[in-house]
Amino acid sequence: MSNERKGYIARISGPVVIGKGISDVKLGEVVYVGEEGLLGEVVRIGPDYFATQVYEDTSGLRPKEPITGTGKLLVAELGPGLMASVFDGVQRPLENIRELVGPFVKRGVKVNPLPRNKKWHFKPVMEKGARVGPGDVLGTVQETPLVEHRVMVPLDKKGLIKEIVTEGDYTIEDPIAIIEYDGKVYELTLKQEWPVRQARPYMERLSSEVPLLIGQRVIDTFFPIAKGGAGAIPGGFGTGKTVTLHKVAMYSDSQIVIYIGCGERGNEIAEMLMEFPELKDPKSGRPIIDRSIVIANTSNMPVSAREASIYMGITIAEYYRDQGYDVTLIADSTSRWAEALREIAGRLGDLPVERGYPAYLPDKIAEFYERGGRVRPFGSPERTGSVTVLGAVSPPGGDYNEPVTIHTLRFVGVMWALDTDLAYRRHFPAINWLRSFSQYADIIERWWIKNVSPEFPQYRRRALRLMTVASEIEAIASVVGEGALPDDQRLILLTSEIIKEGFLRQTALSGEDVFCIPEKQYWLLKMMIDFFDKAYDLIKKKVSIEEITRLPEVYEMMRVKEDERGLGAVKELYERVIRKLDEIAERHGVQVSLSTEKVVAGV
Repeated sequence: MSNERKGYIARISGPVVIGKGISDVKLGEVVYVGEEGLLGEVVRIGPDYFATQVYEDTSGLRPKEPITGTGKLLVAELGPGLMASVFDGVQRPLENIRELVGPFVKRGVKVNPLPRNKKWHFKPVMEKGARVGPGDVLGTVQETPLVEHRVMVPLDKKGLIKEIVTEGDYTIEDPIAIIEYDGKVYELTLKQEWPVRQARPYMERLSSEVPLLIGQRVIDTFFPIAKGGAGAIPGGFGTGKTVTLHKVAMYSDSQIVIYIGCGERGNEIAEMLMEFPELKDPKSGRPIIDRSIVIANTSNMPVSAREASIYMGITIAEYYRDQGYDVTLIADSTSRWAEALREIAGRLGDLPVERGYPAYLPDKIAEFYERGGRVRPFGSPERTGSVTVLGAVSPPGGDYNEPVTIHTLRFVGVMWALDTDLAYRRHFPAINWLRSFSQYADIIERWWIKNVSPEFPQYRRRALRLMTVASEIEAIASVVGEGALPDDQRLILLTSEIIKEGFLRQTALSGEDVFCIPEKQYWLLKMMIDFFDKAYDLIKKKVSIEEITRLPEVYEMMRVKEDERGLGAVKELYERVIRKLDEIAERHGVQVSLSTEKVVAGV
């Protein structure tokens, strides 16, 4: 390379290497360290030295070994071949490395992120003589059966098309178009590059109004996230963070999923990689891996590459967003990423603040989550895309007052708070309905009103209120005993139990209840709240709670979610529940009404 410059190692401190001898080094420049050429990035520059974080194991390095500057920033290589791939934190394809050197990643291995010899079938949509700008689509490549790759003009190029190839097969390095601007000629290929620490620009940021449907009732109904939103899922060890995020990756209605395994256990990533090729996309029947990208930087991989993996993933997500796709980015977990920041900051001698984290931790967290959103990218004004960012947080000992959790909650619109007690009781997903929140709920209610039912908002609010009141009554019942409570309060506890067991609890493994469609979610909730209203009216007219509890339909409401007949079974049970309550009213010679307007003990 003509812009390569040579320096040498002066000092080594774990993943941080202090170098000297390159006077014009730039912040963020990629360098190769040592005789083996280990990949590194310049993170600090002093008067006569520069500090590099090395993305590979530094054991065995010695002072005076060479450091080679490349003059380039750390970039993501973008183009056909990304989809259905597994990369490490600095975008080295792990499958290619396995074929090259075996199952363990050896130091100094250099592999191109995208295959150079594979040919892609390119269909041009532009013609010679057309004027194009940043983000305009030149043509398409069918990257996988589920993803059409839209080949765009790079964001730093524009001009008049002097030449464009005909439909055919090309590698990512073959010129597909030649454009001219201001007397300069540029060759465009299927691939382009973008610095990972720099957000890709867009024309306009749009509001997030459509829910990202996941099929988990506690999320979709009670604590929804919008496409283009940001969410956090904090929880202690064993509460189900990874399983919940796997369900988001498998069943959400986003078009593309990017999963970053950041510092998590290798067996969890291995399990996911075994599941994805077998699971079918509900719309097409194709394997889910055809619309997924995995960035695996597990806990046994170099810690500094863990820090880069987050930026690599979000850059790839922005690239597909610019093509007009709805992308979900899952980072599991941001706590491990923050720990990598803390270690590197400590090696650099930065002043530690809360629990040893650097003072810039909140800025880094904000920078990451702010790169999500729903936007109108450069190119066609009709094209819109979104990046939904979901980050798992692993607070030590489940302590939500630790810095990563506190700062994350400042920058996200949704928190799915996982609860250790619920997990120990085998209630999954163990999302605590009293601690979780969603700032998107009000705006997403419009979608439910339009597409499911105008009554949905009142049922949702009343169910949440009933659960809150039930938790207060449970505290009293734990002292005096449930039998000492009046019948109306016992009914609140009964309905709360029906909602917990029949609505909030959901299997993650197999069967009818793995994914719940919005209509079924609405009818389940309607059945439970309407049961409460009618039963409350009966109790006020001196019918005992025991007579209502004896109905077999009460327990069927907790199990109908698993009925293979789906929505039909729920509607049939709803009619039966209402009919049985009417029969009790007839036996007692009273009339009961079904009014969702009444306020029952604040419910």
